[in-house]
Amino acid sequence: MSRISTTTVTAKAPSSSSTTWRRLRFIPLVAGALAMAVGLWTGLARLGLSLPGGMPALAEFHAALMIAGFLGTLISLERAVALGRCWGYAAPALSALAAVALFAGAPGPAGVGFLLASGVLFAASVQLALRHFALFSLVLAVAPACWVAGTALWLTGSSLPEVSGLWLDFLVLTVAAERLELGRIRQPSLMAQAVFAAAALLVVIGGVGGPASATAARVMGSGLVACAAWLLRYDIAARTIRQSGQTRFSACSILAGHVWLGIAGIILLLVPPGATAFSYDAAVHAIAIGFVLSMIFGHAPIILPAVVRIRVGYRAAAYVWLALLHVSVVLRVGGDLLEFTDLRAASGILTVLALAGYAMTLATAPRAAPA
Repeated sequence: MSRISTTTVTAKAPSSSSTTWRRLRFIPLVAGALAMAVGLWTGLARLGLSLPGGMPALAEFHAALMIAGFLGTLISLERAVALGRCWGYAAPALSALAAVALFAGAPGPAGVGFLLASGVLFAASVQLALRHFALFSLVLAVAPACWVAGTALWLTGSSLPEVSGLWLDFLVLTVAAERLELGRIRQPSLMAQAVFAAAALLVVIGGVGGPASATAARVMGSGLVACAAWLLRYDIAARTIRQSGQTRFSACSILAGHVWLGIAGIILLLVPPGATAFSYDAAVHAIAIGFVLSMIFGHAPIILPAVVRIRVGYRAAAYVWLALLHVSVVLRVGGDLLEFTDLRAASGILTVLALAGYAMTLATAPRAAPA
């Protein structure tokens, strides 16, 4: 998602950031976490698993819960911290309220809430871009615009699968732009930056085309492959992986995520939507789990201190859960492409176990005193 991003790590907290104010940030954070939990539960139900309280009424909103409710809230909260303006916190607050509306079975108000949240996030991103005009800040502004466009289409009658391309653009461009920002340490040339911009443009064009179009899928796939290759070449993680401890773990998570981004692009290029029953699902989850969740694994020790001033520690056991996460993606993509429903179901269970195990590792690892 977000910090998947890195800007908030270096940004100063708002001047009114007292202990009470920081605690208020827990409210959207908790709502986002609940959206993730419900989204994972409904995801398992969509994979055919019989679960107590499987929430069938919410199953069709799995993508909205995970992308808008969870990741949208998290990214909005980080951007608000970076902006340092009270109005910026309207985005995570609105997104959290929209997630609650989905829990209550009110998709209409939820859609309006997500639209307003994405609009505020777009405004905050534009404000940050005006402060520091650069390629990465421009892409960071384009990303929430994709969330706005996708949500507007959803409100006007498009199905969630039809807007999934734009919502995935929101995630991919947010992460890629933040990695571009850090990649400036490696001083990419103007030509390299032009390649990045072209890759981002292909991703946007493909996302706008929608999943039903094989042509749009190939355009988006080309952009994802180009973006992944660029990130593997210029991301600072290619250097920090030579270090040790938490720094190496984060680098491993990031680089593994870039590989899955490229695999998603290859799937869209070679197995366009409709070629198999689950071909598009394979590409979606290579991005959502392999790319985005891997980034969250790598940046969770940075997200919490930056957003709510809670420091977390590190244990080498984190590699176990990172490996399990990527095994789950292998099973998901393989099950999708081979149309093996048992593999798909097993992948969902492993994804949930990986997330739960990693959260437990963070919670129990030795940590520094709170900031």
